[in-house]
This record gives sequence, C-alpha cells and structure tokens, in this order.
Amino acid sequence: MAKRKPGAAWTRMWQQGWSALARSNLRAGGQAVGKALKPALSRRKRPPGDGDWLAGAVIAATGMRRYWLYRPPGLQLKPGERLPLLVMLHGCGQTAHSFAASTRMNRVAAREGFLVLYPEQDRLANAQGCWNWFDTRSGRADNEAALILQAIDQVCQLYPADRECVALAGLSAGASMAALLASRYPDRFKAVVMHSGIPPGTADSGLSALGAMRGRRATQPLPVSAPAPAATAWPALLVIHGSRDAVVAPNNGRAAVQAWADAAHARAAQPRTVRRGKRYPSTVIDFKRGAATVASLVEVDGLGHAWSGGQASQPFGDGQGPDASRMVWAFAARQFRR
Repeated sequence: MAKRKPGAAWTRMWQQGWSALARSNLRAGGQAVGKALKPALSRRKRPPGDGDWLAGAVIAATGMRRYWLYRPPGLQLKPGERLPLLVMLHGCGQTAHSFAASTRMNRVAAREGFLVLYPEQDRLANAQGCWNWFDTRSGRADNEAALILQAIDQVCQLYPADRECVALAGLSAGASMAALLASRYPDRFKAVVMHSGIPPGTADSGLSALGAMRGRRATQPLPVSAPAPAATAWPALLVIHGSRDAVVAPNNGRAAVQAWADAAHARAAQPRTVRRGKRYPSTVIDFKRGAATVASLVEVDGLGHAWSGGQASQPFGDGQGPDASRMVWAFAARQFRR
C-alpha cells in the first residue's frame, strides 16, 4: 500500500492550493522568472534509471512552465524517423521528478521506445502544485492548457517526437487537466488517460471542485472549444480509479467515462473482471460505438488515491494495484496503430 493515506489533510491541501492562487510569473518580474528558469536548466534532479532526463521551459504572456523530457537510451533512429510521445501530468503535491519516480513510466518507455514529457506546475500558479483545471471562469485553466500544448509543440520541434502519435495521461488534478486538454484540442491527441480524476465541466471554481472531489457535483456536458471536431472524432479515453479513493470519490471515474461515451454515442459492453497474481482485482467496462472502443473504465477494488502499481515508497503510489503504467502504454499504443 502507499505509505501516505490521503484523507482530510489532503482535502485541506487541495482547498488551500486552489484558493491560494498567486500572480503570474510575468507580473512577478524578470528576476522571479530567472530564478524559476535556473533549476529548469539543471540536470541535477532525475529519476533513477538509464536514458536522458532533459529540462526545458516555455514562456508566454500568461506565464512560464518548466518541463522534463525522458529520452530512452540507445536510440538509433533512421533519418526522419520519429517516436510516440506520452505526456504525463502530475497531481497535487507532486513534481515532474516525483511523478516519474512514482509511476516508473520511464522504464516502460525504455523498453517500448517512446518519449515521455513531464510538464510541471509552477508553485506561483498554485501553492500546492495542482493544475488549475477547474478555473474556467477566469481563463486560468485554458491558459495552463495552452502552455502545456506549447511545451508539446516545443518538444516535437526540438526532439524526434511524432506529432501524430501523442497521448495524455494524468493523476488526480493532472487527470482532469489531461481531459480538459483533450476536449479543447481533440485533434492533437490519439488517447487520454484519467487516473483518479474529476471530469472537466464538473467544476468552475475551487469551492465547486471540492464538492466534485466528494462526488457531490453533477457532470455537465464536456467543454468543447470551437471549432473542434465532433465528439465521435475525439481521442479514446481510459479511466482508472480506485474503489477506496477517499480524496476523489470513485463516482467521478464512472461519470467521466459516461460523459465521454454519451458525447460519442457509445454503449457499455458487459463488465469483466481481471486479476493478475496477488494484485487487486479490477472491473473493466468498455464503451463501444460499433466495433470501436470509445472509452474504458478500470475500477480497481481496494485501491485508494494512488497510482495503481506505482512505487510504494513514493507518495501516491500503491504497488499492490495492477500496473497502470503498462495499461496506459498498451492503451495508447492501440490507438497509435489504428
């Protein structure tokens, strides 16, 4: 089990983080931006394992965000050859480094041969490092989504990343931001994975987000920016949620899948139970439109608010759950092959 069991303390943390929103980096002045950029240009921090841990940053009128890119070792690419890109969005209280260590996604990338991008929320934008996915009234959510998209574009320009094979995955607030990104820019992504998140459109303020965390908010129609393709052309969605999540109520996972399926006119198939060895069992439900799987729900029995199969020594990691990192890549790879 995860060493840290989130409960009331983490609920307070989310509330403090979402209410204590600071000024943008640009208003903080050039000195603050310079200080923020300095650690981004350093390679001192890196998760364990082989491969390159490369730092970068994007700056726009709405602020600045750091990111880290994992590049597998021993790449021997042919001229013009490009690799799939998986974008990983951390949750509250995490950094790009701790999220990489917890999920161990870099190990999967080294084995399968893809790049992993870890955008990092700025503590000036949110004191607890939460992505402000809910703050749609002020435009903060859209601004952060645009910065993440800018980081993706920059990585695709600087490194051999395939713009046509990009997938999103996130935990908690990162999961909600991933879904918001996919609904705002659906033609840019082939797959999106929400792990223990809240569907976008459920909240529009810090207070309503707290209600949504507890499962007390009805899911609204998914937010779509015009001009956007019809929901039938949206990226496929995978939702992973623990049945014992005490921070984000499990009904949020079911609501996210149902909203995605309803928008794409997909129907639920028969549930099936999956269990491997001594890991927690899972109930899997696929939502199909014809032969195509539009969305899938994996509800992990016994899992709390933690990355399933994650590093138990890290906060928000539970090694007894089925390996979510393997599930994420397998799901994304299927969409890339379509």
